[in-house]
Amino acid sequence: MPRAQPLAVLLLNQISPKGLERLPTERFLVARDVARPDALLVRSADLHAMEIPASVVAIGRCGAGTDNIPVPAMSARGVPVFNAPGGNANAVKELVLAGMLMAARNLAPAQRFVAGLDGADPRLEQTVEQGKKAFAGFELAGQTLGVVGLGKIGCLVADAAIKLGMDVLGYDPEITVDAAWSLPAQVRRAASVADVLRNCHFVSLHVPLVDATRHLVNQDNLGFMRPGAVLLNFSREGVVDDAAVVVALQAGRLGWYVCDFPHAGVLAAPRVIALPHLGASTREAEDNCAAMVADQLRDFLEHGNVANAVNFPQVNMPRESRWRIAIANANVPNMLGQISTAMAHAGLNIHNMVNKSRGDMAYTLVDVDSAVSEQVLDTLRAIEGVLAVRYLPA
Repeated sequence: MPRAQPLAVLLLNQISPKGLERLPTERFLVARDVARPDALLVRSADLHAMEIPASVVAIGRCGAGTDNIPVPAMSARGVPVFNAPGGNANAVKELVLAGMLMAARNLAPAQRFVAGLDGADPRLEQTVEQGKKAFAGFELAGQTLGVVGLGKIGCLVADAAIKLGMDVLGYDPEITVDAAWSLPAQVRRAASVADVLRNCHFVSLHVPLVDATRHLVNQDNLGFMRPGAVLLNFSREGVVDDAAVVVALQAGRLGWYVCDFPHAGVLAAPRVIALPHLGASTREAEDNCAAMVADQLRDFLEHGNVANAVNFPQVNMPRESRWRIAIANANVPNMLGQISTAMAHAGLNIHNMVNKSRGDMAYTLVDVDSAVSEQVLDTLRAIEGVLAVRYLPA
């Protein structure tokens, strides 16, 4: 029973064509003016200020962070929010390396010095030779880099630093198995954030902004850092206490603060290199993120499978039947029993079933051996704790 209408995807930002081409026109209507969208594709648009249509069953964020999306509200509706972890990892890694080099070699003030020279001055060469002494720096090889947060980006940064001849100290109390496997063996393990700050010439932060990481670097632990050390924040603005960093810079305690967030509080401080949110701003990163999220969105809309949703469990069940039901529900006892009972009373034989949970959210895919009526779907929707029910006939 093929779907009569194409699946509608509303674009809220400019999305890479490399991603949009993963949504074939014979199955998807992708546009900026869809009246009743099945899904939203977004980059930076603020969905907190938007009334998200009731027709929306999925949201795809073409990037890693989801701060611009009301994830708890979508979870309450049974709507997964997909992202692209690792899609921009190489772009951020390269920018971190650039930030370290800019600080180590005093490139920002050196460039400002050269920009202020008069090309017609006959003493230009002499002025350059005299002036360059003020910008002498140091090499990265032999320095110690601390990486806080060992996800995809943190692991890539650690690996690149090792290849540049640096020693690397890593800290992540919640490192995943996949990340642990990809982490270079040369990375030494730190016991705490304070341990990293105390022992490193450079510290690079790669953690999400949650309650536990807000002001992770602050007035209390900045004092642990070595005089002249470089702090790099290409993670989230709130991970660092800007006011404490300014005090450390003004006191000469901190050598440089390099970040991707030109916040008003740090712009006037000495030895700040603030970039305009360039972390994921490469053609390759935009293409990678858009393609990853489009594939995930398509698989969910057509088959109910879930990969890289920030609020849903990972679920993948190969189709063994033409008739599939996808159910999002609260993770409470006896939910599967009620779902199975409702199907049995309707005379439906369950061919295959997968159920996974993540925190308060559970998700079930059920393949049955015959077509499912709207009455059965309504019965499932009426079960207390069921958040969303979708019928996905092939």
